[in-house]
Amino acid sequence: MNVSEFAESLLRAETLDAKLRPPPPFRESDENGSETVPTLSRPPGLAITVGGSVRVPAATGWHDVAQRVRILHAAANHELQAAELFAWALLAFPDAPDGVRRGWLRILGDEQRHCAMYVARIEAHGARFGDLPVSGHFWSKVKDIATPLQFTCVMGLTFENANLDFTGDYVTAARAAGDEDSARTLLAVHDDEIHHVRFAWEALLRLKQPEQSPWEAYCSNVAPPHGPARARGIVFDRESRVFAGLDDDFIARLEATSPEAPGGATRR
Repeated sequence: MNVSEFAESLLRAETLDAKLRPPPPFRESDENGSETVPTLSRPPGLAITVGGSVRVPAATGWHDVAQRVRILHAAANHELQAAELFAWALLAFPDAPDGVRRGWLRILGDEQRHCAMYVARIEAHGARFGDLPVSGHFWSKVKDIATPLQFTCVMGLTFENANLDFTGDYVTAARAAGDEDSARTLLAVHDDEIHHVRFAWEALLRLKQPEQSPWEAYCSNVAPPHGPARARGIVFDRESRVFAGLDDDFIARLEATSPEAPGGATRR
């Protein structure tokens, strides 16, 4: 099975085990030609809920086990969506540079691993992944993605960039609630996100127009309402973005942006 065949099988998979099957090695000789992107399938219980009815509790809810499970359930679904979307990108952009596609495949494997880690934490609390409704928030952005650079800006420099802040908030909340096992899981995801943001940053520099600054290229390749206001949380983790290699101008502009929640409200 080459990478494109693997990506197609992941999107068509109807069991969680099949969704989380590790990717094959990237072999450039196997990756020529365009591919058809199949319609997404989901396992029973994990069908995407259309609309904005799925709400994720704030980090302050971690002390309540029921709210904690809701947070972990949403986090597992976010990682599953991310794995699916990297598979989608591998099929949608067969002519993207090999280095970019190789990175997408590597990150896809990380997202699968993160999903499995969150599923384990859900089960440790006596629940099951699929017990609660799940959103398709990430998938709803595909209609606005027509190039590898747009995908990089949406996934790597918006969603994963923001997760540098969100995972930090949840680590703090989990530790305050005495849930050290979940805190370790969240911290491992956070550390991987730094590498993912670094990869997205390097891809941005590679794919953008030479005359554009990184900030200009990012802002011009993210469709509203997404963009800087969705690429950060309330507490801004500057250190992680420095580790990810973002330049001083990009970090300063992002830090100066007020964070916005889905729906347009200012995060507080």
